[in-house]
Amino acid sequence: MYPALTDEALMSLLKQNDHLALETLFSRHYKSLCQFCTVYTRDYTVAEEIIANLFMKLWDNRHDALILNVKSYLFASAKNLSLNHIQKKKAPVDFMEDLEMGQDVIHDRDTPFKILSGRESYNGILTVIDTLPASQRQVLLMSRIDNLDKQEISRILGISVRTVETTLYQSIKKLRLLLKGHHNSAFGS
Repeated sequence: MYPALTDEALMSLLKQNDHLALETLFSRHYKSLCQFCTVYTRDYTVAEEIIANLFMKLWDNRHDALILNVKSYLFASAKNLSLNHIQKKKAPVDFMEDLEMGQDVIHDRDTPFKILSGRESYNGILTVIDTLPASQRQVLLMSRIDNLDKQEISRILGISVRTVETTLYQSIKKLRLLLKGHHNSAFGS
């Protein structure tokens, strides 16, 4: 291991097939990269797999790689791989079902009809959210479900606060239109 060397010096050694250089980079950045990926994937195990694959690709492409800032490269790659994973998975927003639905307390005055119609509305909203473009869905969920402020979303996604604001505005506007269309089609209007 080379704890005193910079990341860029380690990359030079990596190009010379030095396994210890890769091991040093891995131990230096692995934990923070996994935590970073977990913000996107919401699954630490998946994040670990993504980062392990990232370091394998770094090793496989060590001779061709022209990396000026290793840390920036690793985090940008981790973000892209996480977003690719999410896009491939195209998971519906089912994790929202884990959140408490309202108070999740059934009162005596809640009739089975009210409970079922509430659940249908909830599932309808999830279905509509899933139709939003990935970037809009991501910003909307980070803002409204994770309760992250615009500056934090900006920092996590690596985009400007203004872009976050614009994307959030567009996603809410589109969501309203889609919900209106969904509501009208559900009731035959």
